Amino acid sequence: MTDVTHWPCESCGADLRFAPGQTDLRCDHCGHLQHIPELPKARTLALGELDLRDALANQLPASESQDVRTTRCPSCGALVEFQGATHATQCPFCATPVVAGTGETRQIKPQALIPFALTEREARASMTRWLGSLWFAPNGLVQYARKGRALDGLYVPYWTFDAATRSRYQGQRGTYYYTTRTVTVQVDGKPQRRTEQVRHTRWTPVSGGVARAFDDVLVLASTSLPRSYTEALEPWDLNALTAYSPDYLAGFTAEGYTVGLAEGQTRAHEIMAGVIHQDVRADIGGDEQRVTRVETEHSAETFKHILLPIWMAAYKYNGKTYRFVVNGQSGKVQGERPWSAWKIAFAVLLALIVAGIVAAISQMR
Repeated sequence: MTDVTHWPCESCGADLRFAPGQTDLRCDHCGHLQHIPELPKARTLALGELDLRDALANQLPASESQDVRTTRCPSCGALVEFQGATHATQCPFCATPVVAGTGETRQIKPQALIPFALTEREARASMTRWLGSLWFAPNGLVQYARKGRALDGLYVPYWTFDAATRSRYQGQRGTYYYTTRTVTVQVDGKPQRRTEQVRHTRWTPVSGGVARAFDDVLVLASTSLPRSYTEALEPWDLNALTAYSPDYLAGFTAEGYTVGLAEGQTRAHEIMAGVIHQDVRADIGGDEQRVTRVETEHSAETFKHILLPIWMAAYKYNGKTYRFVVNGQSGKVQGERPWSAWKIAFAVLLALIVAGIVAAISQMR
């Protein structure tokens, strides 16, 4: 985790903060705005892909890596990065005090990021609406979240992977056919003969091949947040990626990656395999499919290291901590679902009353 980045205001010397939804740094003290320039050439280079094979062999150009001071949070395992003369900070995930170590780690630089589009107030409003839509959520927690401490803005590390794939498969195609049979049924106590259609499946061995080009397969490069949380925040509009600049981090925190490139590639291949499986089923055709074997070759593999914006909050209510994340681009929300015991009890009681009324009406008929 990179501690909150500070940039001094040219007018008053106070800290500047990136203004979400804009391309400016704003001074909360005097209102001064400082524009963040973006060079077309820098954007083109940043959005280009890096060769995955070179990176896995530690043969990337030296300009694509950097030495950072890192310490792993002893409580949650987040990778805390330290900039400049900073030697102590607080983990934004669990608020544990963390002190800088003496060593440095060589890491791949972020190439691009999606700047925050939502302000903290807008993100809080999205979270409050989400909590309010959960009927079994405690009303007190909704109010507490609305009036509680500010959300933390965090840039979370991701890998994106591109690849060309060619897959050979073996399986079976199932085709439906029907036969007619005669059955005897009881109608008003009397047996009657009827005919009915019976469906069968004829299986035929098949084999073949499919090919697909994958672009920007997204893989979370952190273990600090549950993957189910971050996946629920998708989709991201990666067309909004811009060249990495420390200016966008002003007033925010950026997390270092803890999922290495090789592990990220493995996860990307798993995601690709799911898509390829659907391609194979479509290629087999028929009414049903059985896929018994798929062998895939990956080529032209490239990657990017990017940062995506998330607003995060953790609230303690009635002795329990609830954690929520908000997509800083779209406002989509995910978190630990809270439950209200009295609302659940009321719903059960209401269901029993309705069931009793229905039973009473049935007996009266």
